[in-house]
Amino acid sequence: MNGWAASRRAGAAGALRLLLPEEEGRLFLRLRATLTWETVRAMFMQARLRLGLVVLLSAMFWGSLFGMFLEAFSFLDALHADVTSLLFNAFFSSLMVMLVFSAGILLYGGMYCSTEARLLLTLPIRAETIYAHKFGEAMWFACWGFVLLGSPMLVAYGVVREAAWPYFLLLLPFMASFAVIPAALGGICCMVLVAWMTRLRLHAVSIAITACCIAALGLGWTLVSPLRIDAMSAAWFERTFARLAVTEQKLFPSWWLSSGLLEAARTERDGSLSGAGLVEALKFLALLVANAMMLHLVAGWLARVAYRRGFSQLAGEVPARRRRPLGWFDRALMNAGSASGRPLRLLLVKDLRLFRRDVSQWSQFVIFFGLMGLYFFNLRSFNYNNAYASMIGFLNVAVVGLILSTFTTRFVYPMISLEGRRFWIIGLLPVHRDQIVWSKFLFSLLGGVIPCCGLVLLSDSMLGISWPLILQHELCCLMLCLGLSGIAVGLGARMPDLRESSPSKIASGFGGTLSLVVSSLFIMSVVIVAAIPAHAGSVSLLLSARGGAAAPAGGFLAWAAGPWGTAAFLAAMVALGLTATFVPLLLGLRAFRRLEV
Repeated sequence: MNGWAASRRAGAAGALRLLLPEEEGRLFLRLRATLTWETVRAMFMQARLRLGLVVLLSAMFWGSLFGMFLEAFSFLDALHADVTSLLFNAFFSSLMVMLVFSAGILLYGGMYCSTEARLLLTLPIRAETIYAHKFGEAMWFACWGFVLLGSPMLVAYGVVREAAWPYFLLLLPFMASFAVIPAALGGICCMVLVAWMTRLRLHAVSIAITACCIAALGLGWTLVSPLRIDAMSAAWFERTFARLAVTEQKLFPSWWLSSGLLEAARTERDGSLSGAGLVEALKFLALLVANAMMLHLVAGWLARVAYRRGFSQLAGEVPARRRRPLGWFDRALMNAGSASGRPLRLLLVKDLRLFRRDVSQWSQFVIFFGLMGLYFFNLRSFNYNNAYASMIGFLNVAVVGLILSTFTTRFVYPMISLEGRRFWIIGLLPVHRDQIVWSKFLFSLLGGVIPCCGLVLLSDSMLGISWPLILQHELCCLMLCLGLSGIAVGLGARMPDLRESSPSKIASGFGGTLSLVVSSLFIMSVVIVAAIPAHAGSVSLLLSARGGAAAPAGGFLAWAAGPWGTAAFLAAMVALGLTATFVPLLLGLRAFRRLEV
């Protein structure tokens, strides 16, 4: 009997023992593989339309970038200009900074704000294992864009330089090992900020506001400065090379990646594989792999020390944060207007506070539109003629609209569905259902029209476009903001999913896919209609300079570029915008009134 009890105690002790780190790693690897398989199977069974659209659009985007980079590298090769290393270093250093921020934001949401993280912390699992699990997830979401942007450029460079097969074989290991370094740095910064710098958040916000004010003052100064340099001139090349030379630092992982790829693409004079170049490329690859592994180990050790501490401190701040009084902007918004519109304003304040508290939303919003502002600001380095400036201006309007459509599909479309679990509370309030829909629409419109119109104005100012064309661009941007907000909110009210609590799953469903497709078609239609008068004017001037063209085409082009044609196309653009705004909203309002919860 005593032997049986002893064996039972030994068996219980063996059953309750903690898993070894290797066993935990294999367990989470099986978990990740199972989740991936179930996700892929669900996409093939339930979201084939979205999967097909994603694959098709990604292939079109990759092919367009490949063709553009192929022409660019062929042009540089014809000039015999050895600037590829400068371009690679500038490109990969910019992506390195973006990966640090994006990985840090994704790890913050996955490690500190997700339901899965709260569940995993209750289990006898090491903190570094949880970090490794979330790091793999963040790597996937943060790096697929890097691969989509970088691979067509690198493949096009190898095709132009007629690189041997090892160059193409080493592309994926180089890119994967490079991506781990900024992602690990983002995770380290995230855990340090949460664990030890919680009291410095107010100071960080103050510093960010000060930096924005300084950048605005610098932007205002450059707007009134008359200095311009002709594109492709000797002074322009010298100034551009001086700016890009800052990124050529041998301690940067971007320099290791660029140098390794350039060495791998090197060939002998007879076109054969260069053995010395391949050896140097493998050395750079080993350097990237070693640093990636070292930073991953450092991040794992830091997770063991700081993850649970930071999670506890962040969870302990929630009650104090809820007791904070309303800010001045929230009070001003609540008290503005008549008493009949107060419920609508209260709903706006609620959505605004939820947006401010969700770091993953406002941080992505600031990063994407900040990068667009940086790109538009650097347009001043070129001196375009009127035709190219007008074309680039409309392309910039389309890019701003596409970025806004991703945000409306990802964050605005699920807003009504996310009210599902709290819908009974809203149903007890003296609030009409129409006010809920209109509050979401106003929140999306006001949140999108200010940065989008500001970016379009910045782009046109940098391009030196005339004020009549600037007003056309601003009107086009306003119609895009109205239509995209109406499509996202209207379809979200027409096809709500009140039982789902994950906004990403709501946005990835059939309704979110339909919203994204309709938004893309709407952007293309509005921009094309708005650009016809400007394009007709440029073509008619070109034909007249060449000695004329056929009478019917010339007559249509002259009418389209004239005041009546411009007014007609602008009216058609406004009609498209208003139709895309109010038709989905009316359909959504009608369905939302009859919705039974």
